[in-house]
Amino acid sequence: MKASKPKAVVVGGSIAGISCAHALQAAGWEAVVLEKSSAPPTGSPTGAGLGLDPMARKFIDSWLHQPHLLHNTTLPLTIDQNQVTDGEKKISWTLARDEDFNFRAAHWAGLHGLLYRALPPHMVLWGHLFLSFCVSDDKASVKVTARVLQTGEIIEIVGDLLIAADGCLSKIRQSFLPDLKLRYSGYAAWRGVLDFSGDENSDIIVGIRKAYPELGKCLYFDLGPGTHCVLYELLNKRINWIWYVNQPEPELKGNSVTMKVSNDMVKKMHTDAEEFWLPELARVMKETKEPFVNVIYDCDPLEHLFWNNVVLVGDAAHPTSPHGLRSTNMSILDAAVLGKCLQKWGSNNLHLALKEFESIRLPVISKQVLHSRRMGRIKQGLALPDRRTFDPKAATMEDCQELQQKMMPFFANAPFELY
Repeated sequence: MKASKPKAVVVGGSIAGISCAHALQAAGWEAVVLEKSSAPPTGSPTGAGLGLDPMARKFIDSWLHQPHLLHNTTLPLTIDQNQVTDGEKKISWTLARDEDFNFRAAHWAGLHGLLYRALPPHMVLWGHLFLSFCVSDDKASVKVTARVLQTGEIIEIVGDLLIAADGCLSKIRQSFLPDLKLRYSGYAAWRGVLDFSGDENSDIIVGIRKAYPELGKCLYFDLGPGTHCVLYELLNKRINWIWYVNQPEPELKGNSVTMKVSNDMVKKMHTDAEEFWLPELARVMKETKEPFVNVIYDCDPLEHLFWNNVVLVGDAAHPTSPHGLRSTNMSILDAAVLGKCLQKWGSNNLHLALKEFESIRLPVISKQVLHSRRMGRIKQGLALPDRRTFDPKAATMEDCQELQQKMMPFFANAPFELY
């Protein structure tokens, strides 16, 4: 009689959870993904862009089993450029430039769709709200309880492993670390995606391409006094922008780090953009439909990533600020390493598999979270204990080197196996 496959329950159907489903499948495990959203996200312009590093792309390609599919649905980011804009004089100049930057720009919903469509049907249970879990007395299994939102039915799923991919406000992490609090960065981010399909020759697009001539292959970090903005192009005629604004911590409602914005807040953002940035960038921000605000949090590195047969991945394991383009890349690598460890040790040695996963990933993510925090504080002109406040107009060449993405620990060589 053929032995049944070991089974994992994944809570969270974002990119971290979907990546875990792929890695588990490759490792010979059965996976069930619980996601409270009622359906997969659409590819609408509202949402977020992201940058994929070479290692993350390697694993995604292995899961998709279609050469060039990821390549053909992303745009190159071969240049990492940090520059400064003088808001009064409306001029910009380069602070640091890396022309060997081997990332690719993706839209969040587009990447999620690629990964989701490559999974077997019915592996992801949409509209299922995670409620609770309990580990068996002998630590051999875990039972997960969820509510089917459409019917109100309560269901139970038993597996060998519970994977918490439920984001930076993880309920599963909270059950082990009830006193853990996220750390507010000191700033929030206005962000949006301008869809200019059909308007490629408009004054706005001609203007932004003149002001930022390497859009389509460059990741721009544009710095002003006490603020900075990120700008890059996405596939299908879209421009992704993020503007970080220092402010007191706002009061958030519900289980989200996205802040509800009013028309007055949007109008003030448009007015402020005209003061801080080149007029071409301010126009892009003004023409973007439904801009939104993410409040930026991270978390001091955890001491552990697993307890018994429950393991944290993605933002549940390492809430991080976005300046190092790490969040999605770390999530994908978490999933890949976890799959490799489970395949190596087998379900009978689950503790050893999770222990190895933790030993590989914890040193990497701990340094990357802290470095992303540091990069954010430098670019926002916030205080650091070991250096003077960064002033982009008076920065030395040595100061500017710290701005570059390639200074990230494990930038090009994050380990994914120990043998």
